[in-house]
Amino acid sequence: METSKETNCQAPEGPILCVNNCGFFGSAATMNMCSKCHKDMTMKQEQAKLAATSIENIVNGGSSSNTNVSLQAEPVEAKVISTRAPIGSPSSQANEPVKAKEGPNRCTTCRKRVGLTGFNCRCGNMFCAAHRYSDKHECSFDYQTAGRDAIAKANPVVIAKKLDKI
Repeated sequence: METSKETNCQAPEGPILCVNNCGFFGSAATMNMCSKCHKDMTMKQEQAKLAATSIENIVNGGSSSNTNVSLQAEPVEAKVISTRAPIGSPSSQANEPVKAKEGPNRCTTCRKRVGLTGFNCRCGNMFCAAHRYSDKHECSFDYQTAGRDAIAKANPVVIAKKLDKI
């Protein structure tokens, strides 16, 4: 058997720290950098190449559009627009009625607390699981008319042209 002295192969004596001193170990395959630092370096190189080619295209006029590119930036004014009216103004009280803090959601029929599991009916009220169906809570919504309107809207009337008598 050959020894490492005979083949002149030398294995590293220990793990190699990253060249960027980030605290992780590097390898010879990644130029003695850890995988994160190597990835960041390759991304920077790709971005630099992309920026150089795009600048070269702009300078040489290689872009397909016929627009002039201006590298001067105009100052932008920052404006703050207040959406709240002053406290003493009458418009803030006239536009929005002040709502008192609503209590927990309750079933309209039995007043049971339903929280997030309540069911909103088409009549506009909230109900528990027992009263969620229209026949269980004296619903004022007219399902029959709503169904007729939906069918009429989905199926327009088709009338054939009248034939001229010969």
